[in-house]
Amino acid sequence: MTQTFEKLDRTQVPELDDILGIPFPVLDDGFVRVIDYMGSDSSVVQAARVSYGKGTKKTREDEGLIRYLIRHHHTSPLEMCEIKLHIRVPMDCWRQWIRHRTASVNEYSTRYSLAIDAVQKTKPDEWRLQATSNRQGSEGLLQTEKGTSFSLREQDLHELSRQVYTERIDAGIAREQARKDLPLSTYTEAYWKTDLHNLLHFLALRMEEHAQLEIRTYAKTIGNEIVSKWCPMVWKAFQDYRLGAVELSKQEIQLIERIQLNDIEGALELARNFGFLPPKGEPIKYNLEREEIEGKFRILGIHPPWLDK
Repeated sequence: MTQTFEKLDRTQVPELDDILGIPFPVLDDGFVRVIDYMGSDSSVVQAARVSYGKGTKKTREDEGLIRYLIRHHHTSPLEMCEIKLHIRVPMDCWRQWIRHRTASVNEYSTRYSLAIDAVQKTKPDEWRLQATSNRQGSEGLLQTEKGTSFSLREQDLHELSRQVYTERIDAGIAREQARKDLPLSTYTEAYWKTDLHNLLHFLALRMEEHAQLEIRTYAKTIGNEIVSKWCPMVWKAFQDYRLGAVELSKQEIQLIERIQLNDIEGALELARNFGFLPPKGEPIKYNLEREEIEGKFRILGIHPPWLDK
């Protein structure tokens, strides 16, 4: 039996086509822009149904299927969609970005070309203080008066490093060596191509409130300005089931059950057995997992009983 196939048109998303190539500003001199894309919400639906037929399902049924896929972590249909972004990002931020190894990347090379003459600057009221409970995070801001001094020193450092770099280039020093003392605040550019599944994983990690502010700003721009236009049904489900959701462990569920039964002593004993609290009678010390549990309980309107001790 000879199969016949209908001619297919390339999937197009008018809302995304309208912003192709248009840069969305990020930070003081960075940007993100869409270079190309493949697929849409309908591509996810078709992959899930293993069907090329169009118009066989109603829009609300398509949305229901997408929400089911996201809700139950069925991610392979999301891999049918791909997007290529052109980004301009400070090198320290790019170091975190490139750790996501599920993309095809081509970065601007300072071995072949002169380093981009732009650096990320910090305003006097933007200097963040080291978090006391998280070694890799920040909390609170330095006083603006003190920040002014650091911003001026930063400007001096930027100017000096660029001057030294330019002197080396003018003297004929190889670009691959002349660049070695440029600060991590120097901007770089790259093409970054990834599929929708891995992009959402990137966004889930980098839009999270504990992610570094700079990369979080890029992630929010990609999500709110690009993915929301490209695959709006997927984006809405992702917001509902990933970004706005609370994930509970087995131990956390057991704690909630004890608290709902008003078995406070039972809840405290469970918390001690799980290692969230020290043995009875000992002072309560900092515990990262317990702090995370308290954050979830606040969202759920549950009062952690150990806070009364």
